[in-house]
Amino acid sequence: MEPAEIFPHSGGVIGVSWLMIALPLLGAAILLLGGRRTDRWGHFLGVAMSLASFVVGVLTFVELLGLGEEQRRRVVELFEFIPGMVNMGLLVDPLSISFVLLITGVGSLIHIYSIGYMSHDPGRRRFFAYLNLFVAAMLLLVLADNYVGMFIGWEGVGLASYLLIGFWQHKPSAATAAQKAFIVNRVGDFGLLVAMFLIWTTFGSFAYGPVLGAAGDANVPATAIGLLLLLGACGKSAQLPLQSWLLDAMEGPTPVSALIHAATMVTAGVYLIVRSGAFFQAAPTAQLVVTIVGVATLLAGAIIGTAKDDIKKALAGSTMSQIGYMVLAAGLGPIGYAFAIAHLITHGFFKASMFLGAGSVMHAMNDEVDMRKYGGLASVMKVTWATFGLGYLAIIGFPLLSGYWTKDGIIEAAMEHSPILGWLAVIGAGLTGFYMSRVFFMTFHGKRRWAEDAHPHESPAVMTWPLILLSIGSVFGGAFLIVGNRFMTFLSPAVGAPEEPLGFHPFSVPGITTLVLVAIGAGYAWTKYGRSEVPAVAPRGSFLTTFARRDLYGDALNESLFMRPGQWLTRLAVFFDNRGVDGLVNGLAAGIGGSSGRLRRIQTGFARSYALSMLFGAAVVAGALLLVGNL
Repeated sequence: MEPAEIFPHSGGVIGVSWLMIALPLLGAAILLLGGRRTDRWGHFLGVAMSLASFVVGVLTFVELLGLGEEQRRRVVELFEFIPGMVNMGLLVDPLSISFVLLITGVGSLIHIYSIGYMSHDPGRRRFFAYLNLFVAAMLLLVLADNYVGMFIGWEGVGLASYLLIGFWQHKPSAATAAQKAFIVNRVGDFGLLVAMFLIWTTFGSFAYGPVLGAAGDANVPATAIGLLLLLGACGKSAQLPLQSWLLDAMEGPTPVSALIHAATMVTAGVYLIVRSGAFFQAAPTAQLVVTIVGVATLLAGAIIGTAKDDIKKALAGSTMSQIGYMVLAAGLGPIGYAFAIAHLITHGFFKASMFLGAGSVMHAMNDEVDMRKYGGLASVMKVTWATFGLGYLAIIGFPLLSGYWTKDGIIEAAMEHSPILGWLAVIGAGLTGFYMSRVFFMTFHGKRRWAEDAHPHESPAVMTWPLILLSIGSVFGGAFLIVGNRFMTFLSPAVGAPEEPLGFHPFSVPGITTLVLVAIGAGYAWTKYGRSEVPAVAPRGSFLTTFARRDLYGDALNESLFMRPGQWLTRLAVFFDNRGVDGLVNGLAAGIGGSSGRLRRIQTGFARSYALSMLFGAAVVAGALLLVGNL
């Protein structure tokens, strides 16, 4: 089934849906321009603006549900952005509103959590301004009704993430990580820009309606556009080969990790692929590349997560892997779209819960991130342990929790499309069972390995209540979305629906195999990290362990392929400029100067010298004439 027609809309809450973007943008402007006068209450304003945007989003969602199923695609026209080319508007449909509720809902909980986490930071007001700016940009990205508006939000998210990752500017590592994220994302953005150029030259429009409606025409370069869009998605969503920025981005404050790497920024690429699904469905080659990138990334992220001792980097590897599942599902076409977005939503809950739980642990452990210096924290941080544990069970696919419904649904859809992709996804699930169990047991169980000055304690209520609310989504979100194909039906007006909806079969061979591999992975992690002594310093390990610890040599590969050749090219250019261009100019000047200096010596000022020169010259001329005459 094709996506439903888009209808104009101006009344009701949908007519003022622009407030969802305007409110957090206004909060960011007040906090940034208000200066120190807003220090005392700026964090409350930041939370209020995010919550207000969430309220508008909920009311918009309710109004959208009140419309007929085929009427749930509404455009709110705003203004003419580029005369004769781009009319800026908002597209309110099931896909965009799903993202809106996730961004503003989880984002608001992260704002509230940050009140406690950043309570002693002198830059707290600026931090909340950046959070508001990020939320506004992300909302523009998912609500815009055309590629230009989406791209403005896309770049706004990149700017805000740069500011948030490098928030602690006094740390060189944070500044370097922010620059790395910014530069790597620009590589993906180049692909997105070229795709937009192709879209304009092909369709003469950037609006989703006419563009996606004609994407399947024979004269459309759908493969090229699809591959370029995928390049943009790989940058934002940290997919191979543009994944290297993600783990370094953990240098930012932990709420940033939860906001960017759980619920929002890294999911932008998935949104782009699903929203542009018409191009990929018209180009089987591009669609195949999407699935390959997704399955390769989910395995790479899982392998990286198995060897990280930094709790945030282990979770970042997990994020990379789970986004890989979403990209894999998005590459399967209509049969996978609902599972991709459903897993994106449930992942927003349980991964935000675990990232904020990691922040709670760090808050109690003097900002220590090395899990080898944790252990036994369950006895002193019961709320954090319980909420983190529910997120952990959800992500490994424990029966009836969120990940069980959404991730296993992706595996079944992949198996239906290609057994190779399906079984690779099953292997990734087994690795997830191991590395997430490793994180949980090293942190909360086993012997206490705290430093002498550590006095771990539970975090304040302003930090634990968001954890509790997120854990509820971690438990029930998947069943609510998947059972009865509820979410697939809701989403179909925006992305279409498969001819035969895929049912969920927990007792299928892939389903049972997945559970067995997860149990084996969790059991092995318990024997190695829960029951056994964990050394304070990581042992050397095998080549595979080193391979994982060094992020599969991703940085080394980038340095070899891009950085060093760039350095050599720069040095060659400098050498050519110094010895070639400057050498030619300076040599010519020196030659002229030297020649004129030597010629100047002939000018003695004595008449006899000049007379002798004239006589010599006349003799030469006469001799030449005589020689020519004889010839």
